[in-house]
Amino acid sequence: MSVNYAAGLSPYADKGVCGLPEAFDSPEELKAKVTTLAQLVRESRYMVVHSGAGISTSAGIPDFRGPKGVWTLEEKGETPHFETTFEEARPSLTHMALLGLQRAGYLKYLISQNVDGLHVRSGFPRDLLSELHGNMFVEECEKCCRQFVREKVIGVMGLKPTGRYCDVVRSRGLRACRGKLISTILDWEDALPDRDLNKADNASRQADLALTLGTSMQIKPSGDLPLVTKRKGGKIVIVNLQPTKHDKHAHLRINGYVDDVMKQLMEHLGLDIPKWEGPTVCESSAAAPEGDADLKPTHALSVDVKVKGELVKEEKKRAVDGDAIKEQTLKVKKERKDPPLGIKDDK
Repeated sequence: MSVNYAAGLSPYADKGVCGLPEAFDSPEELKAKVTTLAQLVRESRYMVVHSGAGISTSAGIPDFRGPKGVWTLEEKGETPHFETTFEEARPSLTHMALLGLQRAGYLKYLISQNVDGLHVRSGFPRDLLSELHGNMFVEECEKCCRQFVREKVIGVMGLKPTGRYCDVVRSRGLRACRGKLISTILDWEDALPDRDLNKADNASRQADLALTLGTSMQIKPSGDLPLVTKRKGGKIVIVNLQPTKHDKHAHLRINGYVDDVMKQLMEHLGLDIPKWEGPTVCESSAAAPEGDADLKPTHALSVDVKVKGELVKEEKKRAVDGDAIKEQTLKVKKERKDPPLGIKDDK
């Protein structure tokens, strides 16, 4: 859970402003604002969503700077205690609504600061997702840059070796890569992954609507990406209970629980929220939801990865030989039924 994630980071003094008071729109205000948001979504040509820890609190994962956030309590000398684990957490209504928006063609790209893996486990296509701070379930080969999505959390952070090695067969089945696998989780001083950051920046430049959900946007550079959309003539919509760093730049500011906002938004758009049926990893947006293949999670490969000179030549040769790696969808079958999680309203 995020408590363990926070405890695993290096000591860092400046964690931003914590514990700011929350504000709530009245039911009438909220309804009117969501109606406006729905119209903006309908009119948008290219909508990008920026998600933060606030979208996972209803899944039982605490945020960091909210009134009951991990770092807010830390400043008070208190120790947060939570029972939910990353493996047990289920995608929230917001996670699944975002998948519905993507499938309906409204959501073009998703940019997340979260490390809980819930976007990936919800089935959101990885080729339309930038996880700027890493993913607790993903490890990457430092040699060939392939990524592996696991059923369990990796267990280490700060881009450190996980103790495993890449078993991808590199050349016509003759030999495995055997590169060291490393965590994708960043520590405070680690640079953001080039691939994810570049794709997030490009998407933000194309966007005419940037919808931010459950983030105070205090961490750079991820928190400043909505401003890229604003500078290109697009609109920013902020959904958060606490004040954010960029409220003055917002075309629309909604003070409400993210799940409530997304539920009303989907109703306005006439869209159903997909039902979550267990951890599902979709590598490509081209894969049909009902065409998921049942595969082992240890062999889930990301085709759209960082590329080195040697890898480019190898992939081109494979393509010529008709032996290129195909994009694929992973369906993880649960061996046990997850216990129901209590809904937490605090952001």
